[in-house]
Amino acid sequence: MTALQGRPAQAAQRDFEGRVGLVTGGAGGLGSAICERLRSAGATVVAADIKAPASSHGNEVLELDLTDADSAMNAPREVINRYGRLDFVVNNAGVDLTAPIGEMPVGEWDRILDVNLRAPFVVSKAAFDVMSKTGGGAIVNIVSTAAKRAWANASAYHASKWGLLGLSHALHVEGREQDIKVTAVIAGGMRTPFLLDRFPDIDIDTLLDPSAVAETVAFALSQPGRVVIPEIMVLSMKETSWP
Repeated sequence: MTALQGRPAQAAQRDFEGRVGLVTGGAGGLGSAICERLRSAGATVVAADIKAPASSHGNEVLELDLTDADSAMNAPREVINRYGRLDFVVNNAGVDLTAPIGEMPVGEWDRILDVNLRAPFVVSKAAFDVMSKTGGGAIVNIVSTAAKRAWANASAYHASKWGLLGLSHALHVEGREQDIKVTAVIAGGMRTPFLLDRFPDIDIDTLLDPSAVAETVAFALSQPGRVVIPEIMVLSMKETSWP
């Protein structure tokens, strides 16, 4: 086994000891995998979700409706209130509606853009305010290959993810002088309810295990000193829809 192949086995390392972070959409799917990966490495993780359970794999939870801009703005401040610091934010929450443009309700378009694009802007805005005063930090935005290509019946999702990729790079530029690292993780399809519930006939062999994407997030957050990865893509070897 090569060193690269063996890397996931290092998940229990305590390389995030003492760090505190917020993961949106942290109650299930990829968000849950990210929370577990970072918690196992020593971080205190607040899992924010509109359907936050009583507990989330040992993580602290925060009930949060990301379509409410005031609540989204308050989420980083709530972490500060609880723990006195905020070292990282993972903007992971995402929603979609599979529908052609002629059948896409305007209200659903707004909801998708609110959760997938406006909320990361609002949460990041609040995080920038905190991190710029406390010596820096890191923000990871979970994008999608939907920001690099297009398919039918996903106009709002594509618009939100292309926008999120642009936002992420813009924040990377703004954050550099404040020691705030901003990374866009462009993930391929995953074995999570987000896809499996809507497309039950999908070939799961072409999909990533969410733990692989969680490992990529941890890798981005573990870069030393003033080193940042502005963009990183992770795909299943069998994702044949990628050129």
